[in-house]
Amino acid sequence: MKVSDIMSRFVEFAGPGESATALAELMGDLDVGALPIGTLEEPLGVVTDRDILYRVVAKGLDPKETVASDILSAPLVTCGPDDDLDRAMDLMAVNHVRRLGVRRGEGPLVGWVTLSDVSRVLLLETQAVPAALRELNPDNAA
Repeated sequence: MKVSDIMSRFVEFAGPGESATALAELMGDLDVGALPIGTLEEPLGVVTDRDILYRVVAKGLDPKETVASDILSAPLVTCGPDDDLDRAMDLMAVNHVRRLGVRRGEGPLVGWVTLSDVSRVLLLETQAVPAALRELNPDNAA
């Protein structure tokens, strides 16, 4: 299976001058745990909910005064839409990230894929989940 089969095509960006407060509010509105910073054509990095917690709140910084460019992780790690899911997982593991931007070469971002997206698909594709469910309820095994 390819990354393009499971990626989110809608990617909401925030600007590098956005405050940590604004980022947290936008994450809440979108029900996401991370936002890429920059533009489709020029992604600068990513800010996660954990970045806000550990790089702003835990350090006692003012979230209204701390901006995305001060706390983002850069560069944004990316993969290609035609990469297989194993490649995406390898990139996440090597770079210690849970999210990848998706782009063709150096072109604009065309999507976003997360570790939970990949994990969900891989779990459903294996027989481990259906087998475990059958073991839990042998009366429904057919």
